[in-house]
Amino acid sequence: MDRFDAMSMLLAVTEHGSFSAASRALQVPLATVSRKVAQLEAQLGTPLLIRTTRTLELTPAGIDYIASARSILEQLDEAERKATGELSQPKGELIVTAPILFGRLHAMPIICDFLAAHPRIDVRLLLTDRNLHLIDDHIDIAIRIGALRDSAMVAKPVGGVRRVTCASPALLHRYGTPATPADLLAMPCVALDTGANPTGWRFDNADPAGGFLDLDLSPRLSVSTADAAMAAAVRGVGVVRLFHYQAAAALADGSLQIILAAFEAAPAPVNLLYASRGYMPMKRRKFLDFAAPRLHDDLRLIKQILSKT
Repeated sequence: MDRFDAMSMLLAVTEHGSFSAASRALQVPLATVSRKVAQLEAQLGTPLLIRTTRTLELTPAGIDYIASARSILEQLDEAERKATGELSQPKGELIVTAPILFGRLHAMPIICDFLAAHPRIDVRLLLTDRNLHLIDDHIDIAIRIGALRDSAMVAKPVGGVRRVTCASPALLHRYGTPATPADLLAMPCVALDTGANPTGWRFDNADPAGGFLDLDLSPRLSVSTADAAMAAAVRGVGVVRLFHYQAAAALADGSLQIILAAFEAAPAPVNLLYASRGYMPMKRRKFLDFAAPRLHDDLRLIKQILSKT
């Protein structure tokens, strides 16, 4: 039995939650996955998984073994990459993830130029507004907007983005320009609902003591993408709140205007995020060195454009 192969299949079963899901992910027959895991348990002389008709759980021995197996396989992968020169030469596949609109507007042009400069590197760009797990999902670099929670990751700051409240000139003509966040309660709103964002809007400096105010709004329209929310706001459906890069085009041509700027929270940080695993492959280092200054310049340019609106 190839023990490393069996370890990989066991990890796939636990990560995907079932033998059948692991079989699909690995593109090997279900019987092969089941047999390899059973052989591994037989060789160890202890069960690693508790199987029922609906659930799959690790035994105490399985929990310890999975942690060790993951570490062993990561070290083996690193040794192989070092032996083939990937740690010293920029080559191989690089997996990058970014928010959908930010990735399309800012990450994609940078990646295209990066590919032209490094013909031996391939990039797989995963655009999603859901934060993927860098290790479990095998992500090399993530572009993240907002406060970071995972201290095990290494962050390279590249700037910040404002969260701006906007409305079309026609809407402001009908309802008047709000002087305080509470005035929004009398105006129609468009909500960006991604499933992860709270439904309320938070404003700073919203009371005499300088505290914050949470407004629980009832939107006329809820949409799941930022460009749809911006399009609806441009058509006068309601007030919208977006990151400034999401509204930059409409703000630049006057289709939207920023309101309540005095009540904005501090800009959300933007970071290039990656897992620290000792040696860094040259493909990752090259991308960080290439992308970081470009992203910083992009965000600074948007800030300059917004200051003129």
